[in-house]
Amino acid sequence: MSTSKYTLPLENTQWDLVGAGVTTVFNWEYDKARDNLLALYEKGKTKQWNANERLDWSIDVIPSNPMGFPDYYVSIYGSDIWNKMDDKERGTVRLHLDAWRFSQFMHGEQGALICSAKVVQTVPDIDSKFYAATQVFDEARHVEVFSRYLREKLGVLYPINPHLKTLLDQAITDSRWDLTYLAMQVIIEGLALAAFGTIRDLATEPLGRAINAYVMQDEARHVAFGRLALRDYYPNLSEKELDEREQFAVEACYLMRDRFLGEEMWDNLGLGADACIEYVRHSPIMQQYQKRLFSRIVPTIKAIGLWGPRIQQAFTDMGIMEFAELDAEQISKADEDVAAEFDKLRAQRGAYVNSVIQSAEA
Repeated sequence: MSTSKYTLPLENTQWDLVGAGVTTVFNWEYDKARDNLLALYEKGKTKQWNANERLDWSIDVIPSNPMGFPDYYVSIYGSDIWNKMDDKERGTVRLHLDAWRFSQFMHGEQGALICSAKVVQTVPDIDSKFYAATQVFDEARHVEVFSRYLREKLGVLYPINPHLKTLLDQAITDSRWDLTYLAMQVIIEGLALAAFGTIRDLATEPLGRAINAYVMQDEARHVAFGRLALRDYYPNLSEKELDEREQFAVEACYLMRDRFLGEEMWDNLGLGADACIEYVRHSPIMQQYQKRLFSRIVPTIKAIGLWGPRIQQAFTDMGIMEFAELDAEQISKADEDVAAEFDKLRAQRGAYVNSVIQSAEA
């Protein structure tokens, strides 16, 4: 990808080499494996897909409103800044907001690609190595589709957000394999699932919706992988070790909450980050959106047993404790089922197009 397409200097956020004191772990006991992870591995093998075949890249996207959201989904909608804009200026904001959002998805998926490769190298269990290997290919595909959508349909790209970069740094550099799981499989991908879901469920642009639906189908397995592996591992840790993980999770969740403020985007548009962020922080619809982002994280954190007073207090302060009662497994199943519905719609659309062509040729 040419860096000339980026809206901001890439060197401001790019990093090429991250020092991680990683120990490669071999496991020679090939018959010791857990049935639930082997079942997930089997699903990972059978659910692979080709983005060139499953997605209709011929669909045109309207630059002034790529996702087809109503205006009240623009995070500064209703502000004095927004009210003073004309239609062209508002179209520019919509384009950059969606480009910034998809750019962060793309960067996060590359982080997941690197992290899942690291898991193959560092995790001690052979069944976890098997599944993580399927995830590596999933993440490569996700980088591919988000990159292609940005380049071919939007034409605008943003470098990685500083909050996301900080958490990825921590996930990659920590030598403990379970911290990589916790950061990537539970927190980053859990948050991404909820963000993808907003586009899948509420946007009207069909290609962007389909991309998010199909990526979510994969990500639901990834979060399940992290939940299963850590649920088995954390009961064996000491109180001090669990306390370290809990503190890490608290800090990571606050980082991810602030990830969607988009300060660098507002500055790039010349709108002033401080004024925009102040409005976004107090916007009722953005507050609801930020809460929804944690709908996958909270029940998963609880399910893996990382449920001490510090994490519960943080979730209470963030107003997201209500998600603790959700069933993480049911949410994952629903995400996979929705992707199957998109396949049916794609097949119906293909059949309709073929019938029109046949009628014209008759």
